[in-house]
Amino acid sequence: METKAATPKLEEEEEEEEEEEEIEGWDAWQSDEDNSIAEFLCLFCSLRFDSTETLFNHCSSDHAFDFHGIVRDLGLKFYGSFKLINYVRSQVVKNKCWSCGLTFECSKDLQNHLHAAVSYEKGGKFLWEDDVYLKPFMADDPLLHSFAADEDDEDYNVLIDKEELMRELVSNEDFGELCNDSQEILKDSSSELNIVQNIGNKQDHAENMACHFDKMKTNGILMEENFRPFHQRRKDKQLRFSVANVTAREIKDVNENYFGAYGSFGIHREMLSDKVRMDAYRGALLKNPCLMNQATVLDVGCGTGILSLFAAQAGASRVIAVEASAKMASVATQIVKDNGLLSEGTEKGDEKQCLGKIKVVRCMVEELDQHIQVPPHSIDVLVSEWMGYCLLYESMLSSVLYARDHWLKPGGAILPDTATIFVAGFGRGGTSIPFWENVYGFNMSCVGKEVVEDASRVPIVDIVDDQDIITASAVLQSFDLATMKPDDMDFTASFELKLRSDFQGDSTASTLGIWCYGIVLWFETGFTSRFCKEMPTVLSTSPYSPGTHWSQTILTFREPIVMQSDKSIPNLAASVGTEGRPAVRIRSRISIVRSSAHRSIDISMETTGISSDGQKCSWPVQIFNL
Repeated sequence: METKAATPKLEEEEEEEEEEEEIEGWDAWQSDEDNSIAEFLCLFCSLRFDSTETLFNHCSSDHAFDFHGIVRDLGLKFYGSFKLINYVRSQVVKNKCWSCGLTFECSKDLQNHLHAAVSYEKGGKFLWEDDVYLKPFMADDPLLHSFAADEDDEDYNVLIDKEELMRELVSNEDFGELCNDSQEILKDSSSELNIVQNIGNKQDHAENMACHFDKMKTNGILMEENFRPFHQRRKDKQLRFSVANVTAREIKDVNENYFGAYGSFGIHREMLSDKVRMDAYRGALLKNPCLMNQATVLDVGCGTGILSLFAAQAGASRVIAVEASAKMASVATQIVKDNGLLSEGTEKGDEKQCLGKIKVVRCMVEELDQHIQVPPHSIDVLVSEWMGYCLLYESMLSSVLYARDHWLKPGGAILPDTATIFVAGFGRGGTSIPFWENVYGFNMSCVGKEVVEDASRVPIVDIVDDQDIITASAVLQSFDLATMKPDDMDFTASFELKLRSDFQGDSTASTLGIWCYGIVLWFETGFTSRFCKEMPTVLSTSPYSPGTHWSQTILTFREPIVMQSDKSIPNLAASVGTEGRPAVRIRSRISIVRSSAHRSIDISMETTGISSDGQKCSWPVQIFNL
């Protein structure tokens, strides 16, 4: 009896000793962990920091990346913040700007380029939206397990219930993905905590995870913020729906304001009075009878209906005129009716008796199917005057491409069918400086200098005299509307500018060089012989052509660059782009992307001056929003 009684007592004492040893061992491991210095690698350079706070302060001050500001402004939760970090690391390793997408030859060039983001979205989604960024880009990245610690306890102190965990794990469709995530969290903790090996049954797997969850939570291995990706999945999904609803409301508001603005007759008078515009469209429609005879035409954004009237006059059998502005749709209907061309069809069984050729439909073209039945790929000619300032402002081109893909016949005509953006450098006369230097005999040049400084931050839409263009022109980007995709509207292109061979200089030009104050952009759209075989034409907004209501778009340098011909002899002690060492070429890279603000565009411009001896000087990137 005594022996039998002593045996369990001895076992109890041994178990207690083992538990004490385990606790002491764990405390020692935990103490070592606490005393070690976690090195957090900067997102952009090779510097390391002992806390996330100092790391993010460094990123904000040295790399224009305010992590906490972005998280706060965008309302990012754990998942979104986690993906943002991995996204930035994945871009930096490719020497690519995380916000504007420009790629550089080396990390140093990228460091010099980094700037505060103008937009965090592309195509209506965050740049880091892809779930591929849920996978850590850098192995054993301590930042991914620590960045949430800086947030308020109220936001991240999530109470986790074992039964809730069980229900969540068993019911979760992405159970396998959660297991993989758990391996990422636990793989460096302890081999005995590997809970996802050789478990065949899903319920057993969940129970096993929950059991170890209790042990890990007690020991402090699994912190609430580390568990957050599981627990937060449903809330993040609800957040995405919430953000989507907010975005949809914002887009709706912008669209209503945009189409409402086109309810002003002043805008339409300006466009109808634009002779260059009207002659190009009228010529394309009326002077190409082989294209228009008995054609079914879709007019996207018809306004007053003038292009639809031209199409009917040219011999089209049916014209569908789509207009989203309620007021202008009503006005267009009345105009078409007053000219005896309104289709006021009456239904007779399957037949439709049309009294005219033109049907005006009030809606956005993306909603056309909800208002009228148009068979897919049944349109012969798609016509639209979609162009905005700098060609792409207003982002109406995406609607035209939508109509092309849904209703245009294979081989059908799209008018216009090409578009090209051009650039050139402009001189002092393209600024307001000369005006302020002599205002009724008084010198107000201090105002001119401030205006130029402001212009370096905001694009200006204005007429530039061809005499103020000091460089040869260059093509920035060309589009083929018959084949392009919507994403092609976002692009980056490089070009070089040299002084015009026929430039005579202005009153301020000197033997030391000519001052280039910035870049002017304009566009041309082509009604080419591909579709307009009898009479192709071009609509140009060039400074060398008669003026249009589009004018030109002006991007002003922060500081002007002195240019001279290749014959110039540089002063090697002077900086490139100054009178002592003029630039013989200006190399620039411009990116134009659709802005997060619906129907706007963001423009970034990088500029480098190159002297006759090949030396270069680069200026900081400039960001514009139009």
